Amino acid sequence: MLTIKKVFFLIFATYFEITMKEFSKEVYLKWYEEMTMWRRFEDKCRSLYLKQKIRGFLHLYNGQEAIPAGFAHAMDLTKDSMITAYRCHIHPMAMGVDPKKILAELCGKATGTSKGMGGSMHIFSKEHRFYGGHGIVGGQIPLGAGIAFADKYFDRKAVNICFMGDGAVRQGSLHETFNMAMNWKLPVVFVCENNGYAMGTSVKRTANHEDIYKLGLGYEMPCLPVDAMDPEKVAEAAYEAIERARRGDGPTFIEARTYRYRGHSMSDAEPYRTKEEVAEHKKDDPIEIVKHRILENGWATEEELEVMDEKSRAFVEECVEFMEESPYPNTSQVYDFVYSTPDYPFLDKLEN
Repeated sequence: MLTIKKVFFLIFATYFEITMKEFSKEVYLKWYEEMTMWRRFEDKCRSLYLKQKIRGFLHLYNGQEAIPAGFAHAMDLTKDSMITAYRCHIHPMAMGVDPKKILAELCGKATGTSKGMGGSMHIFSKEHRFYGGHGIVGGQIPLGAGIAFADKYFDRKAVNICFMGDGAVRQGSLHETFNMAMNWKLPVVFVCENNGYAMGTSVKRTANHEDIYKLGLGYEMPCLPVDAMDPEKVAEAAYEAIERARRGDGPTFIEARTYRYRGHSMSDAEPYRTKEEVAEHKKDDPIEIVKHRILENGWATEEELEVMDEKSRAFVEECVEFMEESPYPNTSQVYDFVYSTPDYPFLDKLEN
């Protein structure tokens, strides 16, 4: 007897003729270079936070790099879009946003992606169709469907990738959005980045099931889990879902099973898990998986990868230098991006 998981995989697979771009030497070397840079970027952010150059909240992405790497490989970056929650430094890099501008934003500098007024949780780039960076848990889910609605309305043949954490799937807005997205066959791929703990509560303690992807079953939405520590597996699942949406067949729900090596945020003491558990999960480090395949296929030597590592390290320092040399926003701009009209009634009271 087939399990539910196998049945839905078979139904899901029949939709597609697999034409995924080859996982070539060039792809793997690109993944290695980008993923090592992303990891170092986040480590540098942690250092800058401890030096109080980054203020407020800071949510690091260490361990989850295979997800944006795989999705970017499967997307059409000339027209597809992306939206996510507040753990949002790496996703825009995968979409092509300059990491220097992202670090500047994290440090509140005027050269940042949101002119220094958004900070860690509100990275944004209209140019690269990266629409945040949202601090409200689950708030981005209906927005992702809204972007997809616009894409369908204007016949752009574009797809929105809507990321959320495992904590956000307990929000009612997810169910309302799933219902509308299926009813209107919106070109959106919903992705739960399930790192196991939301803010600090195990998935096991938040519902009577652990297979988050099955939430799609109630809406007859194609849904599946994927090993999200492997960018190749992520890319395969992403490509099928994206092409289904692009053809007009509607959304897919992917549970990307991953693990974060840092705490939920910098204030997280991580009392809910042991160091031994984290060490065990680091055996499946996505960067090491990519490195192993490169060496196994003879696509590069250890020495050549070390050169790439050094290049990543040097580039992150260039990002820091760019940030340090950038000015803070002028205080006169404080209301410029809050109100949509220059004659908003409140503004004439400021001088008094």
